[in-house]
Amino acid sequence: MLLDTIIEKKHYLFLDHVDTWQEAIRMSCKSLESDGTIDSSYAELIIECVDKYGPYIVLFPNYAMPHSTEGAKGVYGTAISFMKLNKPVSFDPNDPSKDAKVFFTLAAIDKDKHVENMEQLFEMLTDEVLLEKLLWVNSVEDLKELTEKK
Repeated sequence: MLLDTIIEKKHYLFLDHVDTWQEAIRMSCKSLESDGTIDSSYAELIIECVDKYGPYIVLFPNYAMPHSTEGAKGVYGTAISFMKLNKPVSFDPNDPSKDAKVFFTLAAIDKDKHVENMEQLFEMLTDEVLLEKLLWVNSVEDLKELTEKK
């Protein structure tokens, strides 16, 4: 299960809040930076894409999937990280449906790995019970509890 991999690789972060969506993206990349999967330029690339194309990374209310294209600059491995904010961050002040608390940040070195990432994430994102529970996790222990119940 994807959550097991996220826990095992320590690709998670729990924060009370951030001030801007740009900071949210940078923070959501931190655990991937810490083990060399990406460098900080990848977060900036995602921010540029959101500036250019709008908040395409907010899949539905409360859930964002920061990513850029496969094989993007600053990506050295393939992984997905998890970040949970207690207070949502707004990607569009005029549209509350573009607020996010849960972030799954994707990094992939090639198209095949990118598709694998998307398939794993899609499986989780179609589990409505799990999605509801993810809004309430506040620690790695909470995440582990969710994986044990599967």
